[in-house]
Amino acid sequence: MAIIGIDLGTTNSLAAVWKEDKSVLIPNVFGEYLTPSVVHIDQNGEIIVGKIAKEKLITEPENTMASFKRDMGTDKVYTLRNREFTPTDLSSFVLRKLKEDAEQYLQEEIEEAIISVPAYFNDNQRSATKLAGRLAGLKVERIINEPSAAALYTQMQNKQEECRYLVVDFGGGTLDISVVDIFDDVIEIVAVAGDNHLGGDDFDTLLMETFIEKNRLEIKKLTKQERQSIRKEAERAKIAFSKEKEVQMNAFIGGMERTLSITEKEFINLGKDLFIRMQEPIDKALQDSQFSLEEIDEVIMVGGSSHMPSVVNYVHYILKKEPKISANPDEVVALGVGTYAGIKERFEAVKDILITDICPFTLGVGIVDEYSDELKMSPVIERNSTLPVSREQMFNTIMPGQTRVKIFICQGEHRYVKDNTVLGIMEFNVPCSKDSIQYILVRFTYDINGILVVDAKICSTGEIINKCIVGKNTTMNEEEITARVKELEELKLHPRKRDKNRLILAKIERIFEENVGEIRKFADYLIDYYNAVLDTQDAKRIAWVNHRMEYILELFETEPANRVIFEVRKYMHDEGMVE
Repeated sequence: MAIIGIDLGTTNSLAAVWKEDKSVLIPNVFGEYLTPSVVHIDQNGEIIVGKIAKEKLITEPENTMASFKRDMGTDKVYTLRNREFTPTDLSSFVLRKLKEDAEQYLQEEIEEAIISVPAYFNDNQRSATKLAGRLAGLKVERIINEPSAAALYTQMQNKQEECRYLVVDFGGGTLDISVVDIFDDVIEIVAVAGDNHLGGDDFDTLLMETFIEKNRLEIKKLTKQERQSIRKEAERAKIAFSKEKEVQMNAFIGGMERTLSITEKEFINLGKDLFIRMQEPIDKALQDSQFSLEEIDEVIMVGGSSHMPSVVNYVHYILKKEPKISANPDEVVALGVGTYAGIKERFEAVKDILITDICPFTLGVGIVDEYSDELKMSPVIERNSTLPVSREQMFNTIMPGQTRVKIFICQGEHRYVKDNTVLGIMEFNVPCSKDSIQYILVRFTYDINGILVVDAKICSTGEIINKCIVGKNTTMNEEEITARVKELEELKLHPRKRDKNRLILAKIERIFEENVGEIRKFADYLIDYYNAVLDTQDAKRIAWVNHRMEYILELFETEPANRVIFEVRKYMHDEGMVE
């Protein structure tokens, strides 16, 4: 039974499998590799994931959610169709869709997956990702850092005996930097840094806010549909800058067409603060690795935001090295996770490859600071320690006669506990000794998946207290997980066989929502026409019309508004779709 690799992204997600001595991407029902990480709940309570759901962001934004990966590991709750979902729940729907597509492609049941996460994901976020896999019906024994997966796939392509990479993984929602040292079939992650709230989505937001400001609109007065329509235009404009020097944004707001022309130079100037934020994690990773720029052989850029020339040029500017970009930077991480799946399954071509990973954050214990009222962070495992790792440190009670101990388990780089992430608290009794203090030996064990186990040994008695840190917001026992799986399974995934039809209908409905006048009237006609064709249940006729509707929709996306109706009417007449 195959193990699949999954790149669970903020904007798009992909799956891959090791097949015929190489990592192969798994297509979805549309024959595409990228599945938008968007979830919609329809009026029948069915879950729609991917392209159709992305269309529904404009027509039904109140029942659709995207970019929820940014909230993984938190207690945030979304309400769709009067039902509450966590980011973990929504991520599980995306994973279920990828699992279903993989089973269709491989013609076998899939039970296990390896999932990639941003290198700078903290313990709560990693645990939430593993839980999402469980809720999707997948066994997830291993998660892997995204830039580590990218380095693995790149090395498989280059096959260099010795090389040092700086991997810049810039996706839709996160930026990860890794320094990688490769030698003798060992891929060693030396240092990582990143920003979990910096990605392509932020450039979309920037363009959206600029459009609203320049058109003197008030965001509070915009409907959800209007806001999503502007955001969609912002995303389109951002993508267009990969080929064009000037882009025009258009959106119908309050029955009027609003426009904004923006040059690439203006776009770069608008985004200067975002570009500057990129440099800090790059500098930090290099500093922690103790390698100089001259000792880095290649700079590798992956992630969807690597399509932006301005991003590539900025990396080139600050590193004084020409970045290497694959033909499809969106796919590199997924292909790397697919390769790791092959390693886990012990396939001959990759069984000798060893990939090491590191702890992205410092882990420690809160101790009393004699100079202030704040708890101070005492590091036990330093950041960039190679995994798995186990470290121990001796602590003691504050005063004689103390009978109870409270240990704050922290993650982060700040001096004080309040500024770091508190992963958990251990609280227990110690023997009362009026004349002396008690000593406690604390051991941290951090495994290859980034899951922390803490042992506290009371030295005077030998008693050991254990705590497995699996994320304060994601802790569920087996009974709770089983109950939640059953509850989520009641929400059925929309049937694959109807996806193409639903996508066409969703696109026409979105065109209706976005436009006014003649285009809206014609979109209304197309909705009625297409629904009538679907009602015939004639598979051949539906397939014939689908092919032509796809061309019509392409015209709507590419032709100017004043020409689109004429072109569409002519095409429909020539094809025999109308009299």
